[in-house]
Amino acid sequence: MDCWDFAFVGRVLAFSETQSASRGDDGFRQEGQDHAVLFVWLLLAATWLYAYEMAPIASEPFLYSSIAGHLTGGLHHFTLHRSRSTPLKHRYMVWKSVFLLLLMEIQVLRRLYENIYVFNYSPSARMHIFAYLTGLFFYTAAPLSLCSNFAVEVYEFSANRVSEFIVRGKDQMASSEFDLWEFVNPLIKLGWRHWIGAIIFLWGWIHQHQCHRILGSLRERREENHEYVIPHGTWFKLVSCPHYLAEIVIYAGLVVASGGSDLTIWLLFGFVVANLVFAAAETHRWYHSKFDNYPRDRYAIIPLIY
Repeated sequence: MDCWDFAFVGRVLAFSETQSASRGDDGFRQEGQDHAVLFVWLLLAATWLYAYEMAPIASEPFLYSSIAGHLTGGLHHFTLHRSRSTPLKHRYMVWKSVFLLLLMEIQVLRRLYENIYVFNYSPSARMHIFAYLTGLFFYTAAPLSLCSNFAVEVYEFSANRVSEFIVRGKDQMASSEFDLWEFVNPLIKLGWRHWIGAIIFLWGWIHQHQCHRILGSLRERREENHEYVIPHGTWFKLVSCPHYLAEIVIYAGLVVASGGSDLTIWLLFGFVVANLVFAAAETHRWYHSKFDNYPRDRYAIIPLIY
């Protein structure tokens, strides 16, 4: 989520520079996004490896090759035992978490790209420290909420692997058969709801990028002319904050992709909606106070509703 966009709300509410952080807005944002990308990537990698080894959804030929690998000493006995004993529903839930984390990584990577190449923040810009801390908290809590049912198991699995590597060393680690297709194939086997959620996610993802490019171009014009400009195009025809609306669509896609049965993801979605509706309301009021000719038929964030 664009929790670092609290900085914009801070400017709307006219926070003074003494209330702002001492570092530039661009430095805070990029550093925060760097942390987000790294944390989500590490969590995704650990969860994906855990799913591959401990919760395989394998085809019959792969099961035969796994048994053969076990007989020849190529696989951990615990891994094979776990793959047999773990209920199929549990395995699908693990791979669903991998799928959700993969979508989240796509989101934070795009946001990092935009912070570097699209927005071009002014060196004089400032971010409120509350915005920075909120962003760090969100990008830690949000990915964890996508795999909350297995976070402890993934942590223990990763810790055991690291401990085993430290004690035995690389040469003494038991080699495991790695099949790239089986590393990806379980994601393809997920149900239609997950893929519909991914389509909704990508729809919001694309529109948010388009809105950010428009806002980025206006920022460049403002620095040249020292004037604020009313944004137009795409969803700006309907609402004042289409990038926030797209963010809500993105997280609605995650809810659908999760199957809609996980309370933590619903809480995440509720936090996103509440935060962005508040931010959009303040931005909408600022637009109306700043521009006498601002379109009166634009809503704040949700067309025909608010």
